[in-house]
Amino acid sequence: MKKLALSMFVLTFTISVLTACGTKEADSGSVVKQTPEAQGAENTNAESGQKKPAAIGIGQFAEHGSLDNCREGFLAGLAEEGYVEGDNLTVYMENALADGSNANQIANNFIAKKVDLIAAIATPMAQSAFGAAKDTDIPVIFTAVTDPVAAQLANADRTPSGNVTGTSDKLPIELQLEMIRAILPEAKTIGIMYSTSESNSISAIKEYKETAPEYGFEIVESGISTIADISLAADNLLEKVDCVNNLTDNTVVSALPVILSKAAKKNIPVFGSEIEQVKLGCLASMGLDYYALGMQTGRIAAQVLSGEKSADAINFEVIEEAAFYGNTAAADKLGISLPEDLVENAKEMFDTIAE
Repeated sequence: MKKLALSMFVLTFTISVLTACGTKEADSGSVVKQTPEAQGAENTNAESGQKKPAAIGIGQFAEHGSLDNCREGFLAGLAEEGYVEGDNLTVYMENALADGSNANQIANNFIAKKVDLIAAIATPMAQSAFGAAKDTDIPVIFTAVTDPVAAQLANADRTPSGNVTGTSDKLPIELQLEMIRAILPEAKTIGIMYSTSESNSISAIKEYKETAPEYGFEIVESGISTIADISLAADNLLEKVDCVNNLTDNTVVSALPVILSKAAKKNIPVFGSEIEQVKLGCLASMGLDYYALGMQTGRIAAQVLSGEKSADAINFEVIEEAAFYGNTAAADKLGISLPEDLVENAKEMFDTIAE
């Protein structure tokens, strides 16, 4: 009886101790049900008190300089606001290589990963991301989208179409036409190649055709479906025009070296729409700074990640600044002298053609 009483005492004492300690043992391997407060504590960094790292997916539609700059600027904008990759930010990066089906797959992969935010670079990627995220609570932040309204990402008053917002790289078309006229006073026709599947390019073509007559130009357009169409389309277009003007069309920009090579053989100037195209050999551009555009977008994303604002409460923004970029090496090959007033006020000039 004494042994039984002693056993009962030990059992009672053990239960009492376990109850007082909350049953959480470091080395037991047992499953412990925690309170919301305890779970929240485990989601913070014990040393800094910060919440667990945010996870974002960055989908880039194509691989070329301007979109690369946009991506780097986006991460810099986030870092400026306190979200640093590898510290409190996990980044999943995917490139669609100018393929719409790839863009759809990338967007769905990000949804499956349950990221906190999708950053979509260029119009087709933004449309894929928005479509994939519509039935979730994952916000989409876009950048390098020429016409968010035409892409059905926003309404005419710039308000979001859903849980989506970002920045537009709307081209300074009048400034570009004015620049081309100053450099080529005798030119009459401007050729523009574009992808028929990119709504951003269709919007730009429409505005160019409406505005060009004011500067004495006729626009000759050439629509393509895939990168494989560009070589033949370029041959045909170069037979009809005095110069070529390149848009921010992702498919066409991916094959810009092909266009530049063919144009050089015919001594036809090619104008770009941003700094990277001028570096590659375009004669000049009244262009946008895509790194600055990316930074602007990163700041917006930081507001959403922090909970300061929701994406559906932020109107999209348009980058306002455009500057002259020129390439003297391209000008020398063409036998063209760039106007002094443009050169003197250039944001940057290049004297080589990137390989």
